[in-house]
Amino acid sequence: MSQQALSQNKPYYIFEGLQNLNSRLTCAFSMRSLGNMSLLYADTKGSLENRKMFLAEFGIDYQDLVCAKQAHGSKIKIATEEDRGKGALTYDNAVEDTDAFITNKKNLPLAIFTADCLSIFLYDPNTASIGLIHAGWRSTKEHISDKAIRLMEQRFNTRAQDLYLGFGASIKGCCYEVGGEFIDYFSGDLIKRDSRYYLDLAKINRKQVLDAGVQEGNIFDSNICTSCKSEGFFSYRQEGRSCGRMMSVIMLR
Repeated sequence: MSQQALSQNKPYYIFEGLQNLNSRLTCAFSMRSLGNMSLLYADTKGSLENRKMFLAEFGIDYQDLVCAKQAHGSKIKIATEEDRGKGALTYDNAVEDTDAFITNKKNLPLAIFTADCLSIFLYDPNTASIGLIHAGWRSTKEHISDKAIRLMEQRFNTRAQDLYLGFGASIKGCCYEVGGEFIDYFSGDLIKRDSRYYLDLAKINRKQVLDAGVQEGNIFDSNICTSCKSEGFFSYRQEGRSCGRMMSVIMLR
């Protein structure tokens, strides 16, 4: 587990480096001890109460969440006030077929749910805009992170070099074994050990956002492998279909 998470001694991880830029910014993700946050996967009976308890730590009303029906694609939604509450109380009315949100609206909490996939937090202090990405291997193959950056550039006049990013907990190259066909998807980016191939979602997304113009010093990585640390984080690779989900949330007041 990362030293930051250990030092915080809390059931969630805060990106202190990002929040130090603006005390009115919330960037955090839950840990296993707070329970399942999904309204679709695993045992969902306590999920709403889990969400309520987690978000209360940041003064966020769980009923205001903007959530998606994540599809492992590269569709990005520009969240507006009309989206407030979508997917907050029921999965049925979550935003369709979406794996990333961006917004320049204040007090609008964005959420995604993961269990090995990478959450990516985006913050532009110059235009007061934010984003949140769900990046599994399929979305990473489709370059969802740099697509989100380009959309922020188009819609909010963001400059990539001004963006700050946070990388949530995800499965790392130490544990994420994949098949040889992944060479076609991530040529030169796979890790090879003992004739086996391994994928590191954070490493590849880091490369993609750097290529998009983000500065190395503006990336804050939790450096947590969900598979290695499955006692503290949900891991689909370790648990399969019974696996719960963690919540990543970002909001600017």
